[in-house]
Amino acid sequence: MNPSLRGVHRVPAFFHPAQLAFKPRYEWAFGERIEHPETTARAESIVQALSQADARYELRQPQPAPPGTFTALHSGNLLALYHTASALPEGETFYPTVFPKRDQVQADPTKITHAGAFCFDAGTPLNSRTWEAAAWSASCAHAAARALKHDGHRLTYALSRPPGHHATRTSFGGYCYLNNAAVAVRALRRNARVAVLDIDVHHGNGTQSMFWRDPRVLVVSIHEHPDTCFPYFAGYPTETGAGPGVGTTLNITESAGCDGRRYMELLELHALPALRAFAPEYLVLSAGLDTYELDPVGHFALTTDDLRDVGERIGALGLPTVAVQEGGYHAEHLGRNAVALLDGLQQRLSAAL
Repeated sequence: MNPSLRGVHRVPAFFHPAQLAFKPRYEWAFGERIEHPETTARAESIVQALSQADARYELRQPQPAPPGTFTALHSGNLLALYHTASALPEGETFYPTVFPKRDQVQADPTKITHAGAFCFDAGTPLNSRTWEAAAWSASCAHAAARALKHDGHRLTYALSRPPGHHATRTSFGGYCYLNNAAVAVRALRRNARVAVLDIDVHHGNGTQSMFWRDPRVLVVSIHEHPDTCFPYFAGYPTETGAGPGVGTTLNITESAGCDGRRYMELLELHALPALRAFAPEYLVLSAGLDTYELDPVGHFALTTDDLRDVGERIGALGLPTVAVQEGGYHAEHLGRNAVALLDGLQQRLSAAL
């Protein structure tokens, strides 16, 4: 690459090495102990692919998100629990396995044994490195949103690992601790309308809950039907928002086995028209890649070429977009899939100028 061109038109991609310090070992799924899918190999695969495509992408380390960023979105008790976990001995991991009825207990976030009062599954562990990794992951989303809003970029990317779209104001789960997409929205929405498009195979219950009553934020999600897919209790088409936010939540569901052709129909018939009608100034793309045909967690059947096509169709909206990494657990191909999606976005966003 010509050194004189370095930095010109390259998409900033934010990542911090401390995100690799958190290493979940296993999870419990339907009564079985399995190797944890949310490994460091996921982020490493994406970093490698971005580095190989350095004519188009520039890896940057984010600055820490400003004080108040996380407290504005998450309860003090939830954040206190993460700090409690930070004091666990190195190498010790706590798996919440007791989940009380929250309205019947007084949970103490300074006691790690009370973690089940703040969690909704048995696959999202806590250890001394959880908070550091999650805070940097969310800082990537904040930095990407700021670069989009203030530095004139049309596309930015947050390599957020661990992911975030299942995290609610008061609880964690689904491998998520802080809601990275919500951090990006908050950085963008002052005096602006913002839309979230979640393309992860799982419904982003946390993101939906964050903006359930907010008329300034449209949340659109395309995902496997919750009758057969985590998080099971949220993501139904009947969920459309509440109060002043009625009509600003749209859930588009499909059965397992959804292929690229059908996925493009869902985009073109439902998701993209809703985004155009809302007319946002910015788009936050929750870029889950577990719709991939070989993904061990999802049940859709998209190819790498399909993911590029998805990016092109979303990019054709012409909206300044921050892509925030969510799921995607076939680590071997995750990097190339991430770059395919981003290439599709960048190609159409550049053409829209």
